[in-house]
Amino acid sequence: MPAASVPVIALPATGIDPARSRVPVTASGHAVLDAQLPGGGWPRSALLELLLQQPGIGEMQILQPALRAVASQRPIALVQPPYVPQARAAQAWGIDAARLLWLRAAKSGDALWAAEQALKQGVCSAVLLWQTAIRAESLRRLHLAAQTSDTLLLVLRPMACAAESSPALLRLGLRPAHGGVHVSILKRRGPGCDEALYVRLPGMPDRRHLPETDHATPVHQPVLAVAAAQRAASVLV
Repeated sequence: MPAASVPVIALPATGIDPARSRVPVTASGHAVLDAQLPGGGWPRSALLELLLQQPGIGEMQILQPALRAVASQRPIALVQPPYVPQARAAQAWGIDAARLLWLRAAKSGDALWAAEQALKQGVCSAVLLWQTAIRAESLRRLHLAAQTSDTLLLVLRPMACAAESSPALLRLGLRPAHGGVHVSILKRRGPGCDEALYVRLPGMPDRRHLPETDHATPVHQPVLAVAAAQRAASVLV
């Protein structure tokens, strides 16, 4: 699927259709999911949360069409991923590995700082932040920083965090499924969604999917966020 087929779109609110939103969106590339997302895609300029049963169940595959669509605009920051980003996987998805920035911080606070600076500087088309524990105050700071940018912000957390309050505009729960993932819409603008969606993901096995190993080539050496404290923009670009 060419990048042009996953457009960046914005739909105005009408007050009638709860699936519409004033927030600009990037189409997810999955019709069953876009039909249930406010505005028809991943909201930008806002905090989005993906709550995972465990890492490596297809969260990157479900984001792949949108990331491919925005990668040509500005780099994509991967902040504190639980695995080594793979250059071959990115290339197979049609994403130039040179457009991926792997940021690894010594402390959780440094990772949060790096993500916030990337949003404020506006140097990334997407920021993906992995955190196992994060305070509501930190989530609010990220949400406010995202509102000043045109960046796709996704925070990936464990499913256990679903019981915690969050300022996120959109919260989704992801669980593994044969050949894809089950997606539960935990929070969105408009009416709730009681039934989980099944999103089939090309390349996902029909049997149980195990987390990927790190045998392929990493995208590049990690950028230490704490060492970049005085030069956020130059590190991220």
